[in-house]
This record gives sequence, C-alpha cells and structure tokens, in this order.
Amino acid sequence: MPQQEDTEMGYTAIATTAGGRNGHVESSDGLIKFDLSVPKGLGGPGKAGMTNPEQLFAAGYSACFGSAIEFVAHTDKVAIAGVAVTADVTIDMNDGGFFLAAKLKAKIDGVDRATAQGLLEKAHQVCPYSKATRGNIKVELELL
Repeated sequence: MPQQEDTEMGYTAIATTAGGRNGHVESSDGLIKFDLSVPKGLGGPGKAGMTNPEQLFAAGYSACFGSAIEFVAHTDKVAIAGVAVTADVTIDMNDGGFFLAAKLKAKIDGVDRATAQGLLEKAHQVCPYSKATRGNIKVELELL
C-alpha cells in the first residue's frame, strides 16, 4: 500500500476501506485501523467499539477547524489561550437521498466574545474542510 507523503503540493493522506460502511478502514502507515459499522439510526447494526465515516469526518473537521482558528489568530496577531472545537456531523435522508450537515462548536479562550466570533468566521473562510463543504452541505458555526 502506498505511504502518505509530503510532496511539492503539500501532504497526501492515504486510506483504504474494504467492505464499505460495515467494513474496515486502514491508513497506509497503519496508524488508523478501524472496523466500521452502520449506526442504528441509519438502520444498521451499530456494533459496539466500531466507528463510521461520519465520526471520522467529524474528527478531521474539528481538528482542521481548530488549526484554522489558531492560524487566523496568529495572522491577526491575536493572542488566544486555547481552542477546542466539537464537530457534530449528521447524516440523514430526504426525498433527494442521503445528505450531510455539520455544526462546529468552538470555545476560544483568552479573548472577548466579539473577537472570538470574528476569529470563528475568518477560520470558516480559510479552513480546507470548510472550503470543501461550502455550497455542498449545511455548516453552522456556534461560539461557546
């Protein structure tokens, strides 16, 4: 299996899933090794100790968005004391089929509420996950 690599274009992560939503996912470097199970809320078995694509997406989005907040704070020369981001990622179905939605809840320590709100909104403009989802899924921002 090819390894993740740093390239002239940045960084490429590689993961392979066998068996779809009830299968197994593994990163090329072996650090990620998860069995997958369709959640009960989607009519699946919801097996204990297993994850799903939405949890993995939520983990990636929350980490990336937290870094985006830190980036815009640094760029704007705003000293923050810490950042925590929770991503709620929902998968559901309507007449058009399956869809995703996300809610990003951020706690930004060390600044007043107005400054934190500004950082939150700027981060949404620069975060690669936000750029990738813009216009494709509903994303809500909440400052805690």
